[in-house]
Amino acid sequence: MTIKEAVLQRHTVKKFTGKAIPGEIVSLLNDKIKQINQSANLDFLLVTGSSDGLSNIAKFILSKGVKNYFILAGKKSPNLDEKLGYYGTELMLYSQTLGLNTWWIGGTYNSKNISKYYNSDEVIVKGIIVVGYGETQGFPHRCKKAEKIATYNGIAPQWFWDGIEFLLYAPTAYNKQNFVVKGNENKVRLYSESENFGKIETGIGKYHFEIGAGKKNFEWIE
Repeated sequence: MTIKEAVLQRHTVKKFTGKAIPGEIVSLLNDKIKQINQSANLDFLLVTGSSDGLSNIAKFILSKGVKNYFILAGKKSPNLDEKLGYYGTELMLYSQTLGLNTWWIGGTYNSKNISKYYNSDEVIVKGIIVVGYGETQGFPHRCKKAEKIATYNGIAPQWFWDGIEFLLYAPTAYNKQNFVVKGNENKVRLYSESENFGKIETGIGKYHFEIGAGKKNFEWIE
């Protein structure tokens, strides 16, 4: 499965079978985490065989069979939230290519339990991604119309609308899709207006847009 196919096939899954992730798949996930942490100066971590990262609401009411999760963390920096969103998306979609399902949790996680996995007070946790084998493959979320979130100065090239198409597959808080995208020639500005998760959703959105549009076709502006 390609990353493009993963974008189209990935849906939020909250109920899992509890089946253990095979050792060879765990190794691939840890290799990916190592690559991300080294290249982006982050502190991602995979926890297996435990649901201790979930809050009681998430664990006992919203979910079932959760046994593994990624911790999205890094040291304080001006663009930390956006990096966590961007590289968390890379990890989430990579998991999909390996036949796994995911659930991005930005709020209902147990920060006290997660803190025990880090020896440094400098590491900031901003969410987790549950990963495992879903009881189902999930269901598509409702998408906004492209013209509701995107404008282009002039006649937009096809790559721009392809980017918007893939952007609308991105997970967002309460599926509000508070994205704003503005294009001009080969320059694109993208951000989320989400009150609590704007920077993280901006990173998530940028990764999805790049998959659809092709990174070689444009450059980001602030």
